[in-house]
Amino acid sequence: MSLDTVVEDIREEAHARAEEIRAEGDARAAAIIEAAEDDAEEILETAERDVNREIEQLREQRLSSAKLEAKQERLEARRDVLATVHEEVENELATLEGDDRETLTRSLLEAASTEYDEGDTVSVYGRGDDKALIESILEDSAYDGYSYAGEYDCLGGVVVESEQSRVRVNNTFDSVLETVWEENLREISEQLFEQ
Repeated sequence: MSLDTVVEDIREEAHARAEEIRAEGDARAAAIIEAAEDDAEEILETAERDVNREIEQLREQRLSSAKLEAKQERLEARRDVLATVHEEVENELATLEGDDRETLTRSLLEAASTEYDEGDTVSVYGRGDDKALIESILEDSAYDGYSYAGEYDCLGGVVVESEQSRVRVNNTFDSVLETVWEENLREISEQLFEQ
């Protein structure tokens, strides 16, 4: 065998081996590219799911916030309406006149008088504008020992006290209104805001 033949055989073998290595390299490169494309596709799908989930969460949060804000505004509007109604009732009580005012004042004084014994010295306070009315009611024989003692800042009615029994009864229009208001607030609200 000649040297040229050996060189030629080695060249062919080297070419064949190079072709083999190139084919293996191409195959490995194709496998790597395919794996990378699969990974990229999976990463993209995961990212899309994450973005969609985040968008949905943000939408839910904003919707919840909007609902809460609307509810708070609705409650505030209701509180404003209730405050307006309460104020109107106070104004009606403050401007109550004539027989209605006298009847109501008498009832409140009579209810307060049950707390005191006969013979007690009882002081009666009331709105300054009601002084004459209270004094005329106290002229009744049922109120012996009772006297008008001065002004009390209120819409009307009476505050009654006695040193002997150390009891003070607040039967003002204000206190009665607050009691009735608190006890009936749910019903008042339901009537005002029927749905």
